[in-house]
Amino acid sequence: MIKIAFCNVSTRNLILFMKKYILLIALLFIAAYSFAQDNATIKGVVMNDANDNLMENVNIVNLNQVKGTITNEKGEFSIKAAVNDTLFFSYLGFKSLRVRVTNDWLRFGDIKVKMTELGIALEEVVIRPIQLTGYVEIDAKLIPVYDNYRYRISGLSTGYEAGNSQPGAVSKVLNSIFNPADFLYNVFGKRPKQMKKLRQMKESDEIRNLLQSKFDRETLMAVLQLERVDIDEILNKCSFSKDFIRTANDLQILDAISGCYEEYKVLNRDK
Repeated sequence: MIKIAFCNVSTRNLILFMKKYILLIALLFIAAYSFAQDNATIKGVVMNDANDNLMENVNIVNLNQVKGTITNEKGEFSIKAAVNDTLFFSYLGFKSLRVRVTNDWLRFGDIKVKMTELGIALEEVVIRPIQLTGYVEIDAKLIPVYDNYRYRISGLSTGYEAGNSQPGAVSKVLNSIFNPADFLYNVFGKRPKQMKKLRQMKESDEIRNLLQSKFDRETLMAVLQLERVDIDEILNKCSFSKDFIRTANDLQILDAISGCYEEYKVLNRDK
């Protein structure tokens, strides 16, 4: 009887051990599956909606994880993404697209993304050459001069840009230093989530390469959830000249906003 009781106890312990072991394996499997979903590689191909031609060098950005890539010569792309992430597709002359990553995309693999070409009517551009007279005193007044300057403040890593279009730039900078509570608060203070993505964008080589050849601000607007007027407002309040705001590429704009935001944080560190 004693031997039988001992066997019953051992069997019970073995069953309990097996249940715990199976439960642990199930939890590890679920965790691994969830991790795999969060770090899945999304693949697809981008085509012209009008003729199904494959589109090369289409810019693609994961707006949630701030990761970027471009399509190859076959229109193919791959990018890290999770379910419910939003992918932003942009290409010069085509309407930009936002595509939500779904479970079906992960389950069935490659999908086709079709972009619609925009009808762009270019206005006539008239080039008026400067008529030089040969007299230095007269010609010096005819040739346009763009006086854009950068003002640096001790203790800050970057400076402020100003030009003829902003004659009060110096006083504007001084006001921002002596009144840090008012300095860009309405621009940065109310957008903490968007501004956190600035560092991610600056650290991503793919994003920086993408922005270097773009001038439309579309990718910046999509990632930072800002309108173009908001971007112009930020640069204006950071005392960047109108010439810079108008002509800079998107990478220069990103660096300018990022630098201004870092200065804003320094000035408001003790608040």
